[in-house]
Parts: sequence; C-alpha cells; structure tokens
Amino acid sequence: MTKLIEYEEASAEVRAVYDDIRATRKTDYINNFWKALANHPPTLQRTWQTIKEVMTGPGELDPLVRELIYIAVSVTNGCDYCISSHTAAARAKGMNDAMFGELLAIVGTANMTNRLANGYKIPVDEQFQS
Repeated sequence: MTKLIEYEEASAEVRAVYDDIRATRKTDYINNFWKALANHPPTLQRTWQTIKEVMTGPGELDPLVRELIYIAVSVTNGCDYCISSHTAAARAKGMNDAMFGELLAIVGTANMTNRLANGYKIPVDEQFQS
C-alpha cells in the first residue's frame, strides 16, 4: 500500500498544495487521495491544479452536475475510491438517494448500449455526425 503523507511530515511544496486544497474546499481535511499523490509532489501539484480548475473553476455546469458526471465516469471505470469521495461531495451539494439511483440507472443503461453498439459495429447515422 502507498504511504500516506501527513501534513506534519510533508515537504514545503506538498504543504503548499495541502494549504490550497484546504482553502479552496473550506475544510481542514486532506483526504487520502492527495496524501498518496504527495509521494510524488509534481503529480500532486499537477493533479490538484487540474481538479481545481475543472471541478471548482467557472463554467456552464453547476457543481452538482460536475459531481454527478464524475460519479458516472468513476462507476464506469470501477474506481471505488472516486465513487465514494464524489458521492459524498454530490450529497453535500444536494444529491439525494433518488437522484443517485437515477444516475446509476443511466450509467448502467449507457454502458449496456455502448457495448451493444460497439459489438455490432453500428455505423453512426448521418444525421448524428457533427
């Protein structure tokens, strides 16, 4: 298992990222994902900057929709950690059990139809092409 780097033992570079995570998320908590990535500070920094920009930066999608998309991709990719952390984040942004159930129904249906379309090698309809 990967060593988790706690704030107290972190380098100044890692502490700076942890401090930014705390400020951006308005929490004192640093989750295990970031503590694991801290084993390689350049990856920690790069990943945090991307997540910060995509998940909290300005955009047309509201924060709950962004979390729902993240859950959907995480379910499809089988990332238990990401499913758990983004489900918690979505619940904090207003997702309820009914929404979660509907989301999973859509994810399951999309995965099934994607596999059927790929298996049958169905050509894309001309009207759907952009």
